[in-house]
Amino acid sequence: MNLAILGAGAWGTALAIAFSAQHRVRLWEGQADAYAHLARSRVSRFLPEAPLPDGVTVTDDLAQALAGADMALVVTPTAFLEQAVRDVAAAGAPPGLLWACKGFVRASGRLAHEVVAAQLPGARRVGVLSGPSFALEVARGLPTALVCASGDAAFAAEAAGALNAPRLRIYSSRDVVGVELGGALKNVIALAAGISDGLALGFNARAALITRGLAEMARLGVAMGGQAETFNGLAGMGDLVLTCTGELSRNRTVGLRLAQGKTLAAVLAELGHVAEGVESARAARDHARSHAVDMPITQAVCAILFEGRDPREAVRQLLTREPRSE
Repeated sequence: MNLAILGAGAWGTALAIAFSAQHRVRLWEGQADAYAHLARSRVSRFLPEAPLPDGVTVTDDLAQALAGADMALVVTPTAFLEQAVRDVAAAGAPPGLLWACKGFVRASGRLAHEVVAAQLPGARRVGVLSGPSFALEVARGLPTALVCASGDAAFAAEAAGALNAPRLRIYSSRDVVGVELGGALKNVIALAAGISDGLALGFNARAALITRGLAEMARLGVAMGGQAETFNGLAGMGDLVLTCTGELSRNRTVGLRLAQGKTLAAVLAELGHVAEGVESARAARDHARSHAVDMPITQAVCAILFEGRDPREAVRQLLTREPRSE
């Protein structure tokens, strides 16, 4: 299969490396300096540990990347998804389109599939690729499982089958909303887990945050049209556990540093990568309010991020909430 991957950050690069074993891959990078570095060194600045194999063609020409492509995979931060899909539409959309962005659109709070639908109205062979996956491990060929979701069940199964590999298993789903929300909301809970770990509250507290965090993710997911069972799968529980416990988690790292007393601005400047959970927390809180869904962990994270609440005080307020049935 001819596969165009749009976006050469850590995740796009990792997927290009992984898929190049079975497919002809063109990796597009639209930023001039990043492209120059990638073309010269064959190494992404965002994933310096993993050089590109010879089977990956690098280009800064979108039309060239899409020419003859059987499928395009947009792997940009959510903030740049709309422009990327608009450019794809202008260049002539390929037979299949997937996106691997996690999070809400900052200005509108929309999910990725809503952005795609606005740019490609009526398109059916489109879907989301998500699940528990650190880019570095995928690039190194370590076993990983993802889920491909599309409203078109046949396309979801077709795409999952085409991309599936022994060390990168792809499952299919029809629950686009649930899969996207799982990928967005788990980052918010990971911020809380990082704060908990940074305050040395212990493994018991982390387990409680993951479990109760999953419950509030599912509540909002169902209220917004997702399926409850999706949150017990790869895009829900799987991604949540990874992001809350893994040392490579950017969002958990943000929480750890906030617990050390650093400001959010300082933490994000140090990180040097996108931490989608910060903006997702605000959008999740707004969606929870509009759907009358109780999300106490998300509310506590927002209070720390945007209202200057001390992390210890936020924890105290969570622990002193009125007991209730599980």
